[in-house]
Formats: sequence, C-alpha cells, structure tokens
Amino acid sequence: MESVLDIIKAKDPAQPEFHQAVNEVVASIKPVLDQNPEYRSAKILERLVEPERVIMFRVPWVDDRGEVQVNRGFRIEMNSAIGPYKGGLRFHPSVNLGILKFLAFEQVFKNALTTLPMGGGKGGSDFDPKGKSDNEVMRFCQSFMAELFRHIGPNTDVPAGDIGVGAREIGFLFGMYKKLANEFTGVLTGKSLNWGGSLIRPEATGYGSVYFAAEMLANKGESLEGKTCLVSGSGNVAQYTMEKLLDLGAKPVTFSDSSGVIYDEAGIDREKLAYLMTLKNLRRGRVKEYVGKYPEAVYSDTDPSAEHNPLWDHKADCAFPSATQNEINATDAQNLVNNGVYVVSEGANMPTTPDGIKIYHEHKVLYGPGKAANAGGVSVSGLEMTQNSQRLNWTREEVDNRLQIIMKSIHQASLDAAEQYGMPGNYEAGANIAGFVKVVDAMIDQGVV
Repeated sequence: MESVLDIIKAKDPAQPEFHQAVNEVVASIKPVLDQNPEYRSAKILERLVEPERVIMFRVPWVDDRGEVQVNRGFRIEMNSAIGPYKGGLRFHPSVNLGILKFLAFEQVFKNALTTLPMGGGKGGSDFDPKGKSDNEVMRFCQSFMAELFRHIGPNTDVPAGDIGVGAREIGFLFGMYKKLANEFTGVLTGKSLNWGGSLIRPEATGYGSVYFAAEMLANKGESLEGKTCLVSGSGNVAQYTMEKLLDLGAKPVTFSDSSGVIYDEAGIDREKLAYLMTLKNLRRGRVKEYVGKYPEAVYSDTDPSAEHNPLWDHKADCAFPSATQNEINATDAQNLVNNGVYVVSEGANMPTTPDGIKIYHEHKVLYGPGKAANAGGVSVSGLEMTQNSQRLNWTREEVDNRLQIIMKSIHQASLDAAEQYGMPGNYEAGANIAGFVKVVDAMIDQGVV
C-alpha cells in the first residue's frame, strides 16, 4: 500500500490534498485487502487512484471593461464503475488539479455509499465569481461550457454545483449546454425548480449531515434535543445545518466566513438565521455585520497564521464543520474534546486533518466523516437525475423522506462494515470500506478497463 502512495507522490508531487485523501482511505482498507487477496492481484488500488479521464482546458472570456481574461477549466472523471460520473463544479481561486482530484476521489466512495448508481467526478475553474457582474459570470460560464459540453451528458457525466456555483451559474451553464447539445436533459443538477430542479437541493448537504449525527446519537440511545452545536461556514451547508438543528431541538451557536467567526452564546434562532440567510444569499455581505444587528454576539477576526480556530474553542456537545478542507487541525480537535464535544459530523469535504481525526478516535468521539455525513447533497442530486429521467417533480416531503432513508442506510452500511472488519463504531473506516467494496467489486466484474 505504501507503494501506491509512493507512486502518486512521485507522479503528482504537488498535490498534497490528493495524497491526504488517498492515505486516509488506504489506511482504513488494509483489513479488506488482507481478507480479499484478489483485490491486490487485480491492482485495484493502483487503478482507483488514477482518474479514468482528466480534462483541462483554457477558458477565455471578456469582462465588462472589454478586457480579455483567461482562466483554467477542469473536469476529473475519476471512476464510472457503478454509474455515470457525478460530482460538483467549483469556481474558486483555490481550484487546482490536486484539490479537484482529492474531491473526485472522495466523491467515488461517497456516491457509492448513497445506494444510487453514480460514479465519481469533480470539476471547476480558478475563476472567482465574487465581485463579478451577472454578465461577466454569464460570459465565463458560456466559454467554460463551450468546451465542457463535449465531455458530459445524462448517461456519461452529470456535474452539479459546488463552491461558487449556485443557481445563477448552473442556469448559465445549462443554457449553453442546451444550445450546444441541442437537447434538454438532466445533465446538470442544482437547476431552478421551474425547469427541472429538485426541492430541498440547496438544503440537502446540511440536512444530511444533521440526519447522520442524529443516527449516530440514536445508536447510543440519545437525540439532538437540547444539544449545543458548533457550526462553521455560512453558505448553504452551514445555513441548512442550523435550520435542521433547530427543527430537531438543538441550539447552534457559531458560524463563520473567510474573514471571521461569530459566537452567539444565546443561540442562533430562526429569526437570526433568516437574517444570516438574507445577509449571505441576497446581500452577499460578511458575517461581521451580524453583530451590528445582534450586539450580544461576539465577532473574532480570522487569523490565517494562528495555530487554532477560535470557533472550535467553545463549550458544546456537537460540531458540524461545514466550510472547507482541513479547517480542524490537531489543536482544534483537542479543543473540541476539552470543551465536551463528543459528536462530529462533517458537512464539508475532509475538514479534519489526519492528526485531528486521530484525536477523535483516541477520545471515542462519534465521528461522521465527510464521505458519509455530507453525502446528502449528492444524494439529492442523484434524486434530481431520477426526477429528470421520469420527467416528474417530487414533493418536498418525498425528497426529504428519501434523503432520510439514504442517510440512515449510509449510517447502517458504515456501522456494519466497521463491525465486519474488526473496527466496531469506527465510522471513518466503515464508510471507507463500504464504499470501497461496492466500487471495486464492480470494477472486477467489468474487467481491466
């Protein structure tokens, strides 16, 4: 297994996020490889870490001043053993090949866990939609899709939204796809409701993360009722995590953005959450403005050079990291434990560093890793594909009910796999193993391709 890590580090030395994601999976699946030697002889790991297809392309566009801008576009088609490639498009300055490969690799196992027939992929661009006019975003999206449309399709690759790609961007992307492909199919998910979108799509990742935490607690005879919860981020995932926590009787007390952290000891109730949603979704403001409206809350600037994040240093029962990768390091994880947190459910992708995860395991924290806990988003994306194929729209209740069923089945599959391979209660190992076994069995069935 070390040789697989050595291979990818030699081939792709400047992709630390990808190395980290592979290392996490490889460490979990050793018992599976020991019990199933046919996986080793079929060079499954070597095939899994190599994307089936990597597409990189130039995206030129003209800004409102008439100046030509050039960005880079990507689509990582990682694995299609159990279905069409499925995964989001991210528009953010941080986007590079290594980050997208890590996300695509995670997506393979996450999608396998959902019980839906979806492979794994990820894509995007280093374009930053923040501060751009609608016309600039449209021109960029059209240029981006002028290349991407050649590589996607309802039975090939079905992208979704991700950071920086919301309803506006999906609309512009789909419009261009429809024109170029001359067809109206469910090729992009995250569409507006009046032209093929699904109810609770923006809510799904946050809802799913809370449902997963609820299942972990229910397995111990507890519930979220009365629990104090730390939430990071302030986008869709964080907002709807807080909404569902309120639905289930819990009390969220934090949120954040790239500039700073809000701690509201009294709790973020529905009125405060509605204000936050208006602030972030409509006004595109910063969380600092929250204390102007609710002065009892405390705001702290984010210091990128600091050794820990103050958001994770408050008394609480549960933590829901919902911002970005590696936002909880070993110091943060220790602070969580010291402050009484015993449930961590990851709404973001890989938000905890390996050293942080080690601390969770040492202190028997109920830890729902991202590939299990945040699978609600891609699950509802998959349900949107189903609705598009049927040419039917489901009710909010039907979608939410199916999401709950999926999150329950992910929890059970992770629990069972961990038990089967001698690591009872280890959701990280269980999620990795359950997703891995499903994908690799399909790969072996399909031969060396």
